[in-house]
Amino acid sequence: GRMKFNIANPATGCQKVLEVEDERKLREFYDKRMNQEVQGDVLGDEFKGYLFKISGGNDKQGFPMKQGVMTSKRVRLLLKKGSSCYRPRRKGERKRKSVRGCIVSSDIQVLNLLIVKKGEGELPGLTDSNVPRRLGPKRATRIRKLFALDKGDKLEKQYRLKREVSRGEGKKPTIKAPKVQRLVTPQRLQRRRAEKALKKANREKGKEEAKKYHDLVIKRKKEAKEKRAEQASKRRSQNSATKSGASK
Repeated sequence: GRMKFNIANPATGCQKVLEVEDERKLREFYDKRMNQEVQGDVLGDEFKGYLFKISGGNDKQGFPMKQGVMTSKRVRLLLKKGSSCYRPRRKGERKRKSVRGCIVSSDIQVLNLLIVKKGEGELPGLTDSNVPRRLGPKRATRIRKLFALDKGDKLEKQYRLKREVSRGEGKKPTIKAPKVQRLVTPQRLQRRRAEKALKKANREKGKEEAKKYHDLVIKRKKEAKEKRAEQASKRRSQNSATKSGASK
């Protein structure tokens, strides 16, 4: 068999594809699951000391491996929003799609590996160069983590990583910066307070209306009872009057 290994190094952002035809090397990966760790020595001496994690793969027909499907075969699953291996095109859409189980078998064409631990030697194209991240962090907590800021520090414009976007020849490039998300501002706190107050007011209003309705039901029941009692007493007086008339 033949298998391609797509090896990624999260520390440097580099990726490299390695093609292996040696069945003895491939056998070490069979029956392993996604997220399991494998010693790098099995791929050759240049990977000595390295530790890889299986992050996924595709079979010969291009179907992706799906975490949590405990089989090495292909299955058809009903997938929804939030499922891996599926991107819904409409709101609430679900679709039955073919996916490969999370166990590696000889049917896998490409296996994705992550470097968890660096070994002794350097790997050309993986550990020797560095690919800068295209985008900086967008979330407020991640920006704070990157610049080692405290919770009280304001996230000024200098902490938003800018990037230049070229607009063609002879034109001035535009500068883009991310909009900071999950930022707790006084306006957000005020809105939260207003939301809380509205919920409380609605709760109180609901209680008041329920009490009014309950009192009204009791009142109506009382009135109906009195009416029935009145009608019964009328009937009794009429009956007694007809009886006395008949006896005379």
